[in-house]
Amino acid sequence: MAKEVIKISTLIAAGSVSEGDFKCPGSARIDGCINGNVEVDGMLILGAVGKINGNILAKSVQIGGEVVGDIVSPEKAELTNTAKVIGNLTTNVIVIDENAVFQGAVNMNQETPARTHGFAFKKVVKEDKKTAAMAVSEALKEAEKDNEDIDTEQV
Repeated sequence: MAKEVIKISTLIAAGSVSEGDFKCPGSARIDGCINGNVEVDGMLILGAVGKINGNILAKSVQIGGEVVGDIVSPEKAELTNTAKVIGNLTTNVIVIDENAVFQGAVNMNQETPARTHGFAFKKVVKEDKKTAAMAVSEALKEAEKDNEDIDTEQV
């Protein structure tokens, strides 16, 4: 079986930092840092040193870096062994490699919000923009509490 060839139309190099939302009409590879929401019409590849602090909407994603935000990827989401994702994931197909870090919920409902090509996603982003930081903060606090509970249970 031949591997699918993906044509990358946009590359954000390691060391680059973008403040604000990012939108790409094709496929993209990000090895830098984006502090904002990311919308990619094709495939999004987040390299092992890449970071996204915001929500992601893409046809399919391959995450090797760090994401703090929700991911909507109607076709496929792959978290490689170097991935760290704190946020919810909506997709039809999911692959999580050993050693990947994922904290959130997975929705594999066939009727993902992205079926309307981002309309529902954009609405949620606008409504939740102010509370996104609070949600991430709460998730991190919960993870710390869980770790403290584990540490005390082992004693």
